[in-house]
Amino acid sequence: MRALIRLSLVAACLTPISACLHAQPATPARPADAPAAKDTGTISVTNHSIRLDGRTLNYTAAAGFMPMKSETGEHQANIFHIAYTLDGVEDPSTRPVIFIFNGGPGSSSVWLHLGTAGPMRVEMGDDDGAAPLPPGRLIENEGTWLSVADLVFIDPVGTGYSRPVGDSKQSDFSGLDNDARSVAEFIRLWTTKNTRWASPKFLSGESYGTTRAAAVARRLQQQHNMYINGVILISSILDFQTARFDTGNDLPFVLFLPTYTATAWKHGRLAADLQRQPIERVLEASRRFAIDEYLPALIRGDALTGADRERIAERVARFTGLTKDYIERTNLRVEIGRFTKELLRDRSRTVGRLDSRFTGIDRDSAGERFEFDPSLAAISGVYTAALNDYVRRSLRFESDLPYEILTGRVQPWPYSPSTQQGYANLAEELRRAMTQNPHLKVHVANGYYDLATPFFATENTFARMVLDPELRGNVTMSYYESGHMMYIHVPSLVKLRAEVEQFVRGSVSR
Repeated sequence: MRALIRLSLVAACLTPISACLHAQPATPARPADAPAAKDTGTISVTNHSIRLDGRTLNYTAAAGFMPMKSETGEHQANIFHIAYTLDGVEDPSTRPVIFIFNGGPGSSSVWLHLGTAGPMRVEMGDDDGAAPLPPGRLIENEGTWLSVADLVFIDPVGTGYSRPVGDSKQSDFSGLDNDARSVAEFIRLWTTKNTRWASPKFLSGESYGTTRAAAVARRLQQQHNMYINGVILISSILDFQTARFDTGNDLPFVLFLPTYTATAWKHGRLAADLQRQPIERVLEASRRFAIDEYLPALIRGDALTGADRERIAERVARFTGLTKDYIERTNLRVEIGRFTKELLRDRSRTVGRLDSRFTGIDRDSAGERFEFDPSLAAISGVYTAALNDYVRRSLRFESDLPYEILTGRVQPWPYSPSTQQGYANLAEELRRAMTQNPHLKVHVANGYYDLATPFFATENTFARMVLDPELRGNVTMSYYESGHMMYIHVPSLVKLRAEVEQFVRGSVSR
């Protein structure tokens, strides 16, 4: 971190965190004459502390741009990032560093930053993650990963404050391959400038960020000979065939079914005998039905007739909480948009896509799809307010650019040439990375109520990865009674931190 401070053009100390949104634990005050860093290529360096597990962690935050240049020196983009490093570490080679990003495509890193991994988090409902009264507030994060590693949050070009510059265009950075190239180059630069090549290195992404993580891990090995220790996938999607409800693609109907079951169980829509059972037992039964009966039935297509069709309709209804009549009218195939509208139609409510524990209210109950995702609406406003205040007031970085939380400015987003078989599938890239670096470990965190990247689809992706038996133990998974952003549920936040700590320590032990 000292190397970064020497490179910084502006250094500032922290204003009291008590000024950040609402009253919070105090930290050392910023000198009155210390200016804030502007969006002119400067890095704002501030000092902070947090109480965690009965001890005080002192850390340094560095917020600003990394100029991205071609090998001929042409300035092409500025990537905004925020790095947190633990103070008092004599030998940085003993301290892991995790590079963290979200997905979208078009999402900034705000969700993982202020939701689970960073030292401060947005306060949500303690148990259910319910949205707080706007504008919300930041509190010290008992789930921070700073307990086990230094953290670097990356906003890919087009998100956050990151933008192309000069003659460059957004299209130069959008798309699976362009994006992976620029993010990998950022990681190489940050690692070099901060003398961290000797440190254990990890990647962590959420949602499309897991797609990016697989592509970046492979590119770091191929292009930079940078071998990383581990990849942390939050709400993973590597094979897009598992989530595209296209005509002729029956796989999502099968792989979404257990999440439909979890959602129906949560809202009390299953038969009484299922409602009485623990969710894990119910989901195991749903998995077995999906693979052993439902998938073969869909493959048979119109050859499935009479008693067999009626039996499958009854079983799908049993595991979705929908009526048998509705299942028959959908030709045994319930697409996600229909499910989120239909499950609670008789209550005039919809369920969330990112987190199906949440319910919403549409103008009427007659439509086929919800008007908005109530789970996204619950977090968007408070996370946006928190980031915009925190980055200026506490991190002392100022920019008049809009901080793009979740934007469409990165579109269109080409997936080729990774779509040669019709769907992007980065599982093969991850397999190759793990095969060439057999020390590479992968941990996958799954939310039971995630209808964006369902847990059963993730399980199926890894089951079909054709990973060598000697390497299968390098993959571990954890499960949470929450959704896509499982960490807004406080018990899941705490559990996720424990899983990450165990994973990181296990991945660097000799």
